[in-house]
Amino acid sequence: MPHILSFTKGPADWQRLLADPSKHWRTGYSARTLAHCWEAADGFPTEVSLALTQTSAPLLTGLVPLVAVPEFKVPLPGGTRSTQNDLFISGRSLAGPVSIMVEGKVRESFGPTLEEWLKDPSPGKTRRLSFLTRALGLDQVPPRYIGYKNVSRRPEVMHHGRA
Repeated sequence: MPHILSFTKGPADWQRLLADPSKHWRTGYSARTLAHCWEAADGFPTEVSLALTQTSAPLLTGLVPLVAVPEFKVPLPGGTRSTQNDLFISGRSLAGPVSIMVEGKVRESFGPTLEEWLKDPSPGKTRRLSFLTRALGLDQVPPRYIGYKNVSRRPEVMHHGRA
């Protein structure tokens, strides 16, 4: 995986970064909508700013984005390929540096629940879930009704100094 930051000139630059550029770049769906939303924003998009002002989480107080990287890949244990996040945000809050992975959705679902994801168990899935549980600082595996992507992209796991 290259570790070279590529700057964008607009939403269309995001398309080439997609796993399947022709399939995932459609009007009304997350990849294209996310690109337009974030490129048009000065900082965080309005909806994200609103959510951040309503949280009491100390890590998110006064959060300012510094760098945003579309289609950011992260290798996780238990798989054969990296997970591809819609957007990686490196920011600064009053508490210090913060990293966030964004999973945007418009009409798509957030994928299977943990229960559905674990219906076909494998050593790789067990290893990945164990890693995510530890990285999130949880005492036990999250409830089975939680979406798998909700667990794998929790912003707290990416806070510098944790994980």
